[in-house]
Amino acid sequence: MKKINFTLLILVLLISKSNAQIQTYYDTLSVGKIKQIISYKGNQNNPIILFLHGGPGSSRMNQAETFTNKLQDHFLVVQWDQRDSGKTLALNKSSVPITLELMENDTYEVIKILLKKFNKKKLFLAGESWGTVLGFSMAEKHPELLNAYISISSVIDQTKSEQLLLDKLKVDAKDNPAALEELNAVKIPFENYNQIFYSRKWMFFYDGQPIPDENLPAIKEYLKGWGETWMPTWNAAVKQNLFTELPKVKCPVYFFVGKKDFQTNYTIAEKYFEYLKAPKKKIYLYEDAGHSVLMEKPEEIQKIIIEEISKNQE
Repeated sequence: MKKINFTLLILVLLISKSNAQIQTYYDTLSVGKIKQIISYKGNQNNPIILFLHGGPGSSRMNQAETFTNKLQDHFLVVQWDQRDSGKTLALNKSSVPITLELMENDTYEVIKILLKKFNKKKLFLAGESWGTVLGFSMAEKHPELLNAYISISSVIDQTKSEQLLLDKLKVDAKDNPAALEELNAVKIPFENYNQIFYSRKWMFFYDGQPIPDENLPAIKEYLKGWGETWMPTWNAAVKQNLFTELPKVKCPVYFFVGKKDFQTNYTIAEKYFEYLKAPKKKIYLYEDAGHSVLMEKPEEIQKIIIEEISKNQE
């Protein structure tokens, strides 16, 4: 009988375990009278963390591994494709015109379904960009359902933020007549998709990430379709001012801010953090990150959520 090399066997088992991928599960929920898709990954006995993606209309489901690969060992990580986004849009379009109130109601329904499905009393809620509009609404109206709210690239006073960006771009473009002509056509809040296109086109240009000329027509066409669905909802969010509308919340709040973020201006986030009253709050600033801080600093953000935020709620 051959001898078994136990050292080798243990090594093989350890390598297999380390290389094993945590399985992603998908579920179809009935939310707001349509079918909506969630994915979840991790141990169902762990606390839930639900991510609210940006856009509006921009699913993060396919990129989620980048910013949740560490969280999956400590949380049940849930991604949700909001109505008219990602896998939910592929399944069905919204049966009614989209409004800010409708999106807030959807978010509340999803949270309640998750808590019931996984037998939890609360969850951690993380919003990114547009997702923070929904996240702050939940923190205001349903704090009893949240262990904590994590706000990433926060939409707080977006009218002011967009105006600050536009003013900055006009200064940057002072010697560029073509850029100035387009930027001078922009009004805040945006009146049409062209104005969004001009603002974002020159924002990326002066941020050192110019969009290739050959891609501009496709982006403009995408924004045209986006505007037909989302412009009224986005403008409703832009008109909100949390300094006056949400001076305090009754759940812990944590901010992640890139100090190169001029899309949701980082200075506004810093001021609102100081202004906001909450049972617990903390802000994490990144000097070399911008609006996409979640994708630029995924390891650091996950480490803080695991080692600080989750433990502070125990």
